Amino acid sequence: MKNILVPTDFSENCSKAAYLGINMAKLYNAEIHFFHILKTPINWVKLDKLKEKRYPETLKQIGIAKAALRELEKAAEREGLKCQTFLQFDSGQKDILEHSGHFAHDFIITGSSGTKGTIREIIGSNVEEIVRKANAPVIVVKDEEVTFPFKNIVFVSDFEEDVSDALKHTISIAEKCNARIHLLRINTQTDFNSIELGLAPIEQLLQKFPKLKNYSMALYNEPSIETGINTFVKQQPTDLIVMVTHGKTGFLSLFSKSIAEGVTNHSTLPVMTIHI
Repeated sequence: MKNILVPTDFSENCSKAAYLGINMAKLYNAEIHFFHILKTPINWVKLDKLKEKRYPETLKQIGIAKAALRELEKAAEREGLKCQTFLQFDSGQKDILEHSGHFAHDFIITGSSGTKGTIREIIGSNVEEIVRKANAPVIVVKDEEVTFPFKNIVFVSDFEEDVSDALKHTISIAEKCNARIHLLRINTQTDFNSIELGLAPIEQLLQKFPKLKNYSMALYNEPSIETGINTFVKQQPTDLIVMVTHGKTGFLSLFSKSIAEGVTNHSTLPVMTIHI
């Protein structure tokens, strides 16, 4: 991990995301970028200095944003990190993804608006679109205080498709944090299996990772995937939930878009999505 992007609107949860981004960058000795979107009443980049004065409130907002970005930059620099900040006008989700693609970010970390309904009201764009389309893994930070280094990471999948690349990403983080990976499969009402049959796909996957020792396997029979995840995190210490996505078709077959976005929306814990 060499380059981390933190889109921010300076809200409380985005501040948690910035804290996490700085600490992950420090752990990996990575560069960190803070990116803020500011909506303006006019195409700001085409205005000259004289015309800018006609919009004193916008000038004030720009000053506040620049100051907040500078504070984040100083926080990163205090940790010995290389940092860049970006203030962009009237942009949206596409611009964030273009920025990330241009700089080839290895990771995107951002906050959400909380657990009341959706995660859309953040950074002037749709976090769900970023989660769905970003080439890099995305961590969405929610209401819960972030525990870092992570000590318990839950990797949720049906394990019916090849998720070895996603698990490799997860193992990289776990090894840096000295964390335990909990490999979780959830059987729904239409898919009840014995413990032995249910764990078999996980055991097959683990054959590709003979050096992985700090892990557990779990199989839950629950009415829904989201219920199963909630049951697990109530029973086991959890610092990060990991789910896997397909870039074009949405989430893996078991995890429909609505299920995965429901987990991201309603979980108070950080949720990481990885594209395969």
